Amino acid sequence: MNDLPIGLLFTILGLLLLFSAFFSSSETGMLSLNRYRLKHLANEGNRSAKLAKRLLETPERLISVILIGNNLVNIAAATIATIIAQRLMPANEELALAISTVVLTLAVLIFSEVTPKTLAQRHPERISFPASYVLQGLSVILAPAVWLVNHIVKWIFWLFRVGHGADNGEALSSEELKTIVNESGSTLPEQRQSMLLGILELENVTVDDIMVPRNEVKGIDLEDDIETIAENIRKTEYTRFPLYKGDIDKVIGILHVRHAAEFLYSDNPSKVMLTKAANDPYFVPEGTPLHTQLFNFQSQQLRMALVVDEYGDIQGLVTLEDLLEEIVGEFTTDLTNSNKEIHPQRDGTFVIDGTATIRDINRALDWDLPTDGPKTLNGLILEHVEDIPDANLSLKIGNYLIEILQIKDNAVTATRIRDLGTKQPTE
Repeated sequence: MNDLPIGLLFTILGLLLLFSAFFSSSETGMLSLNRYRLKHLANEGNRSAKLAKRLLETPERLISVILIGNNLVNIAAATIATIIAQRLMPANEELALAISTVVLTLAVLIFSEVTPKTLAQRHPERISFPASYVLQGLSVILAPAVWLVNHIVKWIFWLFRVGHGADNGEALSSEELKTIVNESGSTLPEQRQSMLLGILELENVTVDDIMVPRNEVKGIDLEDDIETIAENIRKTEYTRFPLYKGDIDKVIGILHVRHAAEFLYSDNPSKVMLTKAANDPYFVPEGTPLHTQLFNFQSQQLRMALVVDEYGDIQGLVTLEDLLEEIVGEFTTDLTNSNKEIHPQRDGTFVIDGTATIRDINRALDWDLPTDGPKTLNGLILEHVEDIPDANLSLKIGNYLIEILQIKDNAVTATRIRDLGTKQPTE
């Protein structure tokens, strides 16, 4: 080695630094690959992705190959740098050794560590895919050394009672999936992003969160006279509605408006025509998660269900359309204009009906009123006041100032709400 020309030694040192940069960038690049994109590319037939995926299936072997190669070239580079320093400064070997150590450290840090690793972190596929072919070859050449190193490491782990730890694989929880969707940014259109989040949220929402409450359920009372029933059917805005006798708890069935044609156009209509045309009512318990109810609707091939409590009393009505709106959002562009329960005011406040659900208010106005208790605004106010309040009473819930405008039948029917966190308009 001492007989080699100094120029050749510098060339060898430069090549060793390049090899070191290769191993450093390969390590960062391989470990920075998006595993899910890698699987997708491998399934699409990308040979480089398949090879990289196969190498990452045994990460301890891959890391051993990279570190063995990296340490070999770094030690060789240190040896060459020492020889060069001694050749250039033969009179003071100690100073030459110190200078070579400092210079080589800076060179390795800049050109073989920080720069290649930063580049690999920014462009993992460009670095990792070509490198995977070299690493595959080295894994064969260095197989005995890799086997020895890995067994020594396993023995050390056994000696110090270090276990493998929890092996969660690559499975993602729903919360982790939400984070991925939220961080998808420009790669995923906002509408699709919102739909995916809506699907992931289904397990956290129950049917009683989105149901039409009992007092708002519109149906046909079979105890009415024939003329009244016919008029109500003609005027209904719904395609499906319950048939009941006197009280919604005495439901007979669910009628589709098209099946009422015989009744409407018959010369001698009878209530029996409606009961025969109606389908059996479908009941679901309150508290049923929406993702479960979605599968229930699909398996039963139904679009409407009556929500009952633990005593079997009907609490409300939920439809497939209501459930789908949790995924795709309202089928309108301006929720505050389309929602008849929310009325924007010029001073920045909102007059809101007491029957409005908390979820609808939060979704329409992008608020965060508490949803872990009562479902309606009236229920939320009564829970906080713990009494039937008087009109003109004001209270603060979270960051919202609520003024009660109207009380009727022991319930809050109208309120004015101001978001205290929003800058109010100036005249």
